[in-house]
Amino acid sequence: MIEAIQKADVLIEAMGWIRQFRDKVTVIKLGGSVMEDDDALRHLLVDIVFMETVGMRPVVVHGGGAAISRAMAAAGLEARFVQGRRYTDPATLKIVEKVLAGEINESIAARIEEFGGRAMPLNFAGETDNNILYGEPITLTGDDGEPVDLGAVGHVTRVDRDVLDNLCYAGQVPVIPSMCVVDDGKPGAGGKLNVNADTAAMAVAQAMGAEKLVFLSDINGVRRDKNDPDSLIHSLDGAEARRLIASGAIEAGMIPKVEACLETLDKGVRKVHIIDGRLRHSLLLEIYTNCGVGTEIVSDPV
Repeated sequence: MIEAIQKADVLIEAMGWIRQFRDKVTVIKLGGSVMEDDDALRHLLVDIVFMETVGMRPVVVHGGGAAISRAMAAAGLEARFVQGRRYTDPATLKIVEKVLAGEINESIAARIEEFGGRAMPLNFAGETDNNILYGEPITLTGDDGEPVDLGAVGHVTRVDRDVLDNLCYAGQVPVIPSMCVVDDGKPGAGGKLNVNADTAAMAVAQAMGAEKLVFLSDINGVRRDKNDPDSLIHSLDGAEARRLIASGAIEAGMIPKVEACLETLDKGVRKVHIIDGRLRHSLLLEIYTNCGVGTEIVSDPV
């Protein structure tokens, strides 16, 4: 009986958050080690089905770097990275499209449906082109000041929001691979580009005016001491984030992620969350409980 009452208390706690976030869009970025952990991925997809069932509008954006590297190795191709981005020549692009926009994208959508939800894979597969991301190639500058060749690597400049809105209204979860098509009227129009999954998720969240953007990470969030999980900061505004960067508390790879979160907030997204995707049901615990399990980053107070 005590255990049953505790379960009821959890449902009552969740009720307020369920009401608050009903009909609100949450963009969820899947990638990294979470994609390699079948058990963790299963729990996250069940969480996403729950979110849609209680009236939220989840949108999934995913990468698949490890699977792409494995497929390249099997094809006798060596993965090469330039300033953190995968060099994408024509042979690599074919594998990225096959693995990322084909196998992984279709598999995530199929598993969501297996768990009782409804999902739509948005890719280039089959006779119907369901792509909703458009962009242009990016050019980086090397240490010598000269342009760096990345091959078919780009960034998103336009999102077909109408398609996403229609799917969400129909109770379907859009599943978007981190690739885009060069927009009409631009050099290379119609060509496909490999896109960083974090930046693709940011572009989708900004285009949809999302309530939340959730990054699933390998750590539990932003910490005051990077080596101490118990120093997790549950809520952080822009001013405090910049102070922590200046003091060195936020360092290395977490700096660009936090800076990207702040940029996303400036463009209309209400909150950005960084959570440990390996924690069972981390999405539900972050969104539907009072204290959460990760870090929420919010705009500076007005």
